[in-house]
Amino acid sequence: MFPSAGAFVPPLLLRAHPRPPLQLRPPSLPQTRPSTLRRALTHASVALPEDADDPSQVPDTDLHERERLQNNLSNAVNIPIPPKPTVVSVEFAPGKIASFETGHVSRQAAGAVNVRHGDTVVYCTACANSTPSPNVDFLPLRVDYSEKFSALGRTSGSYIKREGRPSEREILISRLMDRSLRPMFEDGYHNDVQILANVFSYDTVRPADALAICAAAASLHVSNIPLAAPVAGVRVSYVDGHFVVEPSVQQAHRSHSELIVAGTQNAILMIEGYCHFLTEQQIMQAVKIAHHSIKKLCAAMHQLRHACGQEKRASTLRTVSPQLYTTMEQMASGLNEALAVIGKKEREQRVAEVKELVFDALKPTQQQSALDPDGCAEKVTQLRVAWKQLISTRMRRRILDDSIRPDGRDPFTVRPITILQSPLPRAHGSSLFTRGETQTLAVATLGGEDMAQRYETLDGEDASRFYLQYYFPPSSVGEVGRVGPPGRREIGHGKLAERALYAAIPEKEHFPYVLRVESNILESNGSSSMASVCGGCLALMDAGVPLKCSVAGVAMGLVIDEEKLKLDSAASEKGAVVLTDILGLEDALGLCDAKFAGNREGLSALQLDVKLKGISTDLLERILLQAREGRLHILDCMDAVMPRPRSELPDSVPKVISFQIPVRRIGDVIGGGGKTIRSLIEDCGGEDVIRISIGNEGMVSVTSTDDAVIEKAKTAIEALALDVEVGSIVKGQITKILPFGAYVKIAEGKEGWLHISELENKRTNMVEDVCKVGDEVRLKVIEVSRNGQIRLSRRAILPKENKGSPRAKKQDDEKVSAANGNGNKEDAKLGTAKTEEVESR
Repeated sequence: MFPSAGAFVPPLLLRAHPRPPLQLRPPSLPQTRPSTLRRALTHASVALPEDADDPSQVPDTDLHERERLQNNLSNAVNIPIPPKPTVVSVEFAPGKIASFETGHVSRQAAGAVNVRHGDTVVYCTACANSTPSPNVDFLPLRVDYSEKFSALGRTSGSYIKREGRPSEREILISRLMDRSLRPMFEDGYHNDVQILANVFSYDTVRPADALAICAAAASLHVSNIPLAAPVAGVRVSYVDGHFVVEPSVQQAHRSHSELIVAGTQNAILMIEGYCHFLTEQQIMQAVKIAHHSIKKLCAAMHQLRHACGQEKRASTLRTVSPQLYTTMEQMASGLNEALAVIGKKEREQRVAEVKELVFDALKPTQQQSALDPDGCAEKVTQLRVAWKQLISTRMRRRILDDSIRPDGRDPFTVRPITILQSPLPRAHGSSLFTRGETQTLAVATLGGEDMAQRYETLDGEDASRFYLQYYFPPSSVGEVGRVGPPGRREIGHGKLAERALYAAIPEKEHFPYVLRVESNILESNGSSSMASVCGGCLALMDAGVPLKCSVAGVAMGLVIDEEKLKLDSAASEKGAVVLTDILGLEDALGLCDAKFAGNREGLSALQLDVKLKGISTDLLERILLQAREGRLHILDCMDAVMPRPRSELPDSVPKVISFQIPVRRIGDVIGGGGKTIRSLIEDCGGEDVIRISIGNEGMVSVTSTDDAVIEKAKTAIEALALDVEVGSIVKGQITKILPFGAYVKIAEGKEGWLHISELENKRTNMVEDVCKVGDEVRLKVIEVSRNGQIRLSRRAILPKENKGSPRAKKQDDEKVSAANGNGNKEDAKLGTAKTEEVESR
């Protein structure tokens, strides 16, 4: 079948399908001999079938002739020329150029953009439903980021060579994209939106995560989906004493501090990062450097939209009528009193009672719902949207006017803190940390290298020797829900707490244990991730882990008068109220959720999310400085209970030692098919008694509860890895004697050969005259063959005798005289002659 007129058929498809018979050609295609057509296609740079004629037999043509043939071919089979893509490039940092390309692929998506930095390419599409669901009162945004191993010419190391469930890294980057973009959708847009980002090319130099934020924002910006303004994201790392925008992977490995900052041309939207205790001033410096690059990237997206952007679809925005809002406000007379209740459960119950009264009066009747189900569902959804606006406005107004929060605190006070150390008798370390109505049971577990968390990314395989896992059961908020694998929220909260504590973890050389912390949220009313930081730190100290310092975290909120914000954003930010240690209600109804963790000197992790169209750097600095005061207060409470780690590890903690062996000897220790190492483990009592792991760099980790077993295994491994070199002096034990030499054990599993001629400086008739089985001897290595066989010598380290010197002759005479007693000189001469004869032989 031939394609219809106007259909696009890529030229490469000609390779996959044979040429159709001549009788099936449409009338518009000229009757051309097959060989002539194939020659023309060859010189038109079009893919040919495998049975094509030899191009070398056809005279070459010039470039104009090739273009003419290509145009004739396109006209013959009605193949339209693909549209040229729109490309916009920008130098967003010195020597860093990003290119945005659209219009060439995925033309059926609402928006599709390729972003390229170097040879790293991120391809992103954005699609949305044409109408909102009548039952949804929020933005159902779904973001999926995927890293293809084919991007650098690899396949997955798993059994199934196909990308499946997203990895932890992919989930975290998906969250970064979601948090950066969500605030910029127009209010009232409740259509389903899906953003798919794929890394199709990776040059191992330029990371793709920040590019994915730019690609997603650009695909939304050129589409008809109502995004208020373009968004860009960049990474900033502290490398060799200064901040670098979009550092290379090698530079990032040298850096102990990095931030991913997203924003618009005028404001900051999102920050995610971990630091090696940078000060608040350094953080602000990094954010300002990042925002300078963000402005350039946003300008490039504006240029891209100006060239090929679509008209925004604003007709589906769901708005609440002023009449409905006014009616609801008049009917909710007891809402202020309900919001003033101190306890969470009691407050929720009182608010629910007021809500029920209002909804019963305003929602459609059953008869109306039966006649118009979709219209009534839409009305109920508008009621929920209006109620959310009303309760949010009332809470913010109480804070702005009276500086009173829902639980009665002022904006600067941290909730009461109680700490109970070692609540679990058999755990290595545990702590029950409670702050207000948020409570976590943190448990620390220590182990060997086999307990490390292994993972695989585009940069290769690796293992984490410290990781924190966060558990949030539905019972923590008094609900019934699903229990299963961790969701995106749990993975994100756990990684934030892990990064906060990572800066305080001792180096492997000083503390060779692998560390696992689990944070079990028992009760939640805001800031459970920062409670995990505090509880995890206390649990590690309870287990005797020599942390570099104590680490605490605090969550911050923000309340702004939105009416003033519409008129004058600068003036409204000056009147904004920053909240320390926010509640769950303040998180849900507030305008900002910021988390900061660190020690007394600086920050180790931070996370910022806003519900506004961004905040200024001045307001961000206010939040940072107020968070420092709250963090220092929490550290004082922690130090009062656990000022320093325990001096000794608990008895239940296994002993771990680490030592280095030569990399070229790893195979000798493991043996063929692991035979040697398995035999060693069995000799030491089996896997229930001892664990041995060997890294690719030759670092050996031995774990056991028995010190004697550890020492035995270490001695055996060092012997197997003994690097025997020619000329080295070794000690060994005679294990077997043969007529022409002896076998000497110089290490566990390693023997050398001592020939009879290498025993003494003189002739030796029998090996037993010099040594016997079990003797300890000191030898010199004189040869190591290709297959590892070792030749030893005792003679090489014996003092050599100078037989021609007068002193040597005098010593011989004295030996002979002593042997013959008072014999005459004739006998003495005869004895000397016999001695010389023996020595000569």
